[in-house]
Amino acid sequence: MPERIGALDFVRGVAVLGILAINVTGFWGPLLATFSPAMPRLEPGGALWFIAAYVLFEGKMRGLFTILFGASMMLFADAADRRGANPDLMQVRRLLWLMLFGYAHYALLWWGDILLPYAVCGTLAFTLRRLAPEPLAASALLLFLASHGLEMVGDLATIATEARVLGGHGLPAEAAEQAAMMGRIAASIAADTRVLHAPFLEAVRLRLTTAPFLPLESLGATFFETFPLMLLGMALLRMGLFTGEWEPASLRRMAVIGIGLGGAMSAALIGWAALHHFPPGAMFAIMGSLAAIPHLAMTLGYLAALLLLWPRVQDRAIGQRLAAAGRCAFTNYLGTTFVMSALFAGWGLGLGGMLPRAALPLVVLVGWALMLAWPQWWLARFGQGPLEALWRRLTWWGPARSTLPPAAGAA
Repeated sequence: MPERIGALDFVRGVAVLGILAINVTGFWGPLLATFSPAMPRLEPGGALWFIAAYVLFEGKMRGLFTILFGASMMLFADAADRRGANPDLMQVRRLLWLMLFGYAHYALLWWGDILLPYAVCGTLAFTLRRLAPEPLAASALLLFLASHGLEMVGDLATIATEARVLGGHGLPAEAAEQAAMMGRIAASIAADTRVLHAPFLEAVRLRLTTAPFLPLESLGATFFETFPLMLLGMALLRMGLFTGEWEPASLRRMAVIGIGLGGAMSAALIGWAALHHFPPGAMFAIMGSLAAIPHLAMTLGYLAALLLLWPRVQDRAIGQRLAAAGRCAFTNYLGTTFVMSALFAGWGLGLGGMLPRAALPLVVLVGWALMLAWPQWWLARFGQGPLEALWRRLTWWGPARSTLPPAAGAA
């Protein structure tokens, strides 16, 4: 069990750090800034950072985190069962609290919350946990590929239409639709910028009055990524991926093929976009359905590579720090939102949209340093991260206290 927990925490630590490399753009600017380096404006050096982050991190770190969330739900069920508690009831309680954390995260701090969508998708995925792992994995992959494949058909048509309009060959109706899209983009950027630069209470009021259901909209937009990947994580845990039951040769093939193929496809997509000056309609597709297969391939490649790496670094300082960051991923995720909001939001230093986009990698490095600096010290004294302990206490509020060691409960 400790080896399994350690590997999961190590991968989760890498994932939560990588997520910051993507989220930092959303903290810095409006929502649409995360879709294109040309929104709200193209800056010197900004496109290079966007391209690098897209190829290395976009979708891949979130994919790792989602797969591990599915695996951790199975570990939690095993722990609840050992304690004599009802795993289904306790998981529902756990995810309901996560849902509340998620909406508070959105309302108080940031539009980019993923906790509420995770809670909803996790509740649905957990109902399928008793399926055999092989059909569960096959169903997850089929749902993922079919849903994104259908969306891809419409997105390719949109790209073709936009190309005709931008080339001056579009029909009047197509030109009108392109103009309408640009109007919606401008309105979205203006609304988000208003929230970004507002004082704290005004920003909360704006989020709750202008977009109170945005987390549910995010759920709809990400469901066919989040739900299948959670199922896949559940299946992979039962198939022994995290317990050393897969041959190293199989993991090496998975890493080389996944990272090589996914990376090449990601680079080709964003390279095409750069050559065409990041057309907005195409960027929505390149960040969405067209990236689904590259993201999945690279996610699985990263997962295999990190599992191969873990035995080599588990006794080294970097491995221990990353595993500790993974054990405190919940606190790190929400704590990063607070720190980045204090840096970029109007109620903090107000650097959102003002700091050059090319400087964001430096912000990410500072964030990584903070995320790695505190967890080992804290865990040595308290056993769990502060928000992990609160979530655990709320989940088990009422049932008998745990007799499990903190690491097993944290999973």
